[in-house]
Amino acid sequence: MSVINFNAAKKWNQLPKPVQQQLLDNVFCSSCGVTTIVDYTLHDDEFGLLLKGKCKTCNGNVARLIEDE
Repeated sequence: MSVINFNAAKKWNQLPKPVQQQLLDNVFCSSCGVTTIVDYTLHDDEFGLLLKGKCKTCNGNVARLIEDE
């Protein structure tokens, strides 16, 4: 994991570890379907926390938005 923004890291660290893992394991890849995100970076987005990384299966680009409450 790489951190692009400290606010993003703060949001990520506020989530319980089991929830973090569930979110990492539930990312959509246009080639593979549901997959795990690897080699991801954290970004503070206007809508919440954005994870950008690679699909564990095909190494394609994937992203996951975790909306703010």
